[in-house]
Amino acid sequence: MTSLLPTDGALDAADLVIVGAGVVGLAHAVDAVARGLSVVVVERDERATGASVRNFGHGCFTAQDGDALRYAMSARSAWLRLAKEAGLWLEESGTVVVARGDDEYAVLAEFHAARDGQSVLLDAARVRERVPAGPGVTGGAWFPLDLRFDPRQAVHAVAAWLAGRGVRFHWSTAAQLVEPGLVVTGRGRIRARHVIVAVGHDVDRHFPGLAEAAGLRRCVLRMLRVADPHGRRVEPAVLSGFSLLRYDGFAACPTLPALRARLTAERPELTGIGLNLMLTQRPDGDLTVGDTHAYAATPEPFDAEELDRHILAETARLLGAARLEVRERWRGVYAAAPEPFLVATPMPGVRVVSVTSGIGMTTALGLAPEVLDGLLA
Repeated sequence: MTSLLPTDGALDAADLVIVGAGVVGLAHAVDAVARGLSVVVVERDERATGASVRNFGHGCFTAQDGDALRYAMSARSAWLRLAKEAGLWLEESGTVVVARGDDEYAVLAEFHAARDGQSVLLDAARVRERVPAGPGVTGGAWFPLDLRFDPRQAVHAVAAWLAGRGVRFHWSTAAQLVEPGLVVTGRGRIRARHVIVAVGHDVDRHFPGLAEAAGLRRCVLRMLRVADPHGRRVEPAVLSGFSLLRYDGFAACPTLPALRARLTAERPELTGIGLNLMLTQRPDGDLTVGDTHAYAATPEPFDAEELDRHILAETARLLGAARLEVRERWRGVYAAAPEPFLVATPMPGVRVVSVTSGIGMTTALGLAPEVLDGLLA
């Protein structure tokens, strides 16, 4: 296949034009380059600033299920390769799930039995060896396959690596129109044999009917960066009993409904805000903590202070800390829909791709090869 050349006054041309330079768009660029395709990436901002940089930096592979688990395990191998080739900060530190009740530990034991070799059950003492934990710990589990990376560095490093491999980036360039073989931007036309539209939660800005049919909404998160109260190295990501309610890998555990009922009855203010109590430690030692979940097609621009109060209070309780010093606060936004992945063909030669379940960093590098298999076929 010969690459297209912009000989007709077009701004650029390529075998594959990707709209969006977040992790989903870059994942398709990584796979396309490996196939020998010429690639152009169009990004409306001067760098990626969305969900791909506002997350925990947690490759949460083990807790997935179905297609997401398959994509995640493929993505894990890709992340390990990129860490070496693109200079990413990455640690194979796994995840520790802290159980603070017998019912939470029961779910982890059932998950352990169903996923032979993917988890290690821990007693309370072994949990505390790995992570700082306050009173009430009954045990936990370690997921050794999970990874951690720095989200504020990872996608930018991948973009720089791709640029070094010949991918052409048009930053601060908004895509205004997508048609078969053509992307029209504010700076000019870009010709394409194939187009990937990977704009996260903004699918409705380009294809509103498609977004409505998929039931796509925006999920708004509250997250914070806090000083480590113990001055201790925390290598693994840390999940809690609330996390067991949010990941599909635990859905088949027979005791999960009882745990959900108990947490809902005892802590309705926390389950009502969709709390996924978890944390990761940044390379500089600070902790990223969170998070809450609220869903709407058009979210209100106002954030209630009580969301942050709940996160801080529960994180302090989890860590056994008297208080937490906040360094940063932010709102994360990602695409959400009844199905975890949106892959659509609005017109010939065009794919709209969005991870609609908040696990883009975990799965995108495994999803992209399958999307390109179908598109190029």
